[in-house]
Amino acid sequence: MKDCVILNHPLILHKMSIIRDKNTSCKTFRENVSEVGGLIAYEVTRDLEVKEVEVTTPIEKTICYELAKKVVIVPILRAGLSMADGIHNMIPSAKIGHIGMYRDEDTRLPNVYYAKFPEEIKEGIVILVDPMLATGNSAVKAIDILKEKGAKDIKYVGLVGCDEGIDNIRKHHADVPIYLAAKDKKLNERGYIVPGLGDCGDRLFGTK
Repeated sequence: MKDCVILNHPLILHKMSIIRDKNTSCKTFRENVSEVGGLIAYEVTRDLEVKEVEVTTPIEKTICYELAKKVVIVPILRAGLSMADGIHNMIPSAKIGHIGMYRDEDTRLPNVYYAKFPEEIKEGIVILVDPMLATGNSAVKAIDILKEKGAKDIKYVGLVGCDEGIDNIRKHHADVPIYLAAKDKKLNERGYIVPGLGDCGDRLFGTK
């Protein structure tokens, strides 16, 4: 079973205080979500394999290193977009796929309406991005889809999660490591994370 990593970096802690604040503007919220995505990218990519390449500097030839495998970033629409942008800024060579789904408010189960990926998901590292790991149903469904399409090396990245969502991923996909900026205490009766940060998609795009 893979670990759940909670990233208690001081810069992430500081930005999370801004993201959680209900008075934070849409613009500032979106900027900080993207920046946290970029900061998390350092930890997510810590164990990626590299290979030697020969580079000619202005002085002489030398041996440098580049990523041994392609990276594919897959945000779950729409809330995953801004966080994925921050990760992509750190890995500009990464390809991007998308999974579109929405939650049925009665069953709390995800309905998929879009899924498209580059071929690199089959042999590369896939970073699945969704800010809120609440029930975990959307994440589990997204991982199901990625594996059906041939993905073998998947990492889940989110902002805030709780035990229900973490346990759901572990139950169905124990091989997928989880990276979060914060772990909160529970879900409320509506399936929202407490204390959480509200509906991330609405706050990102001003549709609240």
